[in-house]
Amino acid sequence: MKIIKLIGEVELLSGLHIGGGDDTMKIGGIDNQVVKDVNTDKPYIPGSSLKGKMRSLLEWDLGVVGASGGKPLSSAMFDDPIFGDTKKRADAELFLQLFGDPNPNSEMGITRISIGDCRLIEVEGQVVSEAKYENMIDRKSGTAQHPRQTERVPAGVRFSYDIRIKVLGDDDEESFRNFVKRGLELLESDYLGGNGSRGYGRVRFSNKDEWTE
Repeated sequence: MKIIKLIGEVELLSGLHIGGGDDTMKIGGIDNQVVKDVNTDKPYIPGSSLKGKMRSLLEWDLGVVGASGGKPLSSAMFDDPIFGDTKKRADAELFLQLFGDPNPNSEMGITRISIGDCRLIEVEGQVVSEAKYENMIDRKSGTAQHPRQTERVPAGVRFSYDIRIKVLGDDDEESFRNFVKRGLELLESDYLGGNGSRGYGRVRFSNKDEWTE
């Protein structure tokens, strides 16, 4: 076995909101806070958020979402006629080797990919949090209703990312690398976090091909 690593930066091209799950009402406070490190009180991007969005976009890209019915792809779904396509079946198997198979009877082995939390790259004097008002427009009156503050990390802030893959004896390392690169490219074309339809979460990744051991 060997472990290969892809390390680079995530640059925010627009404000990013990944919720912190704060269910405490604070008078005069922000309604929707971003997730923060409990030790530094600085925002970060959870590795689970990055991995989950990459996996979701790649499943759409593979054309297997119809077979899954909205659930994560699993080898238990391979009886679906869509997998009569030999290439689609082979690609799906490689994908499940990399990202993990929810099927408890899976023969795919251990999940190969590990994505760490993306830590803030601090720049002196840089603002790393802002509050933005969001509201709903009444279609008849044209007035704003139900305003609330959403916290987000502003454009220009950068985080470090760290992706690692375990490569076992007969694994197709090149295909694993290609899946990761494609997932990052899809994320750059889509968005990360919440409120993507409002322009949040536009990101750019560096070093998408710079794997090391």
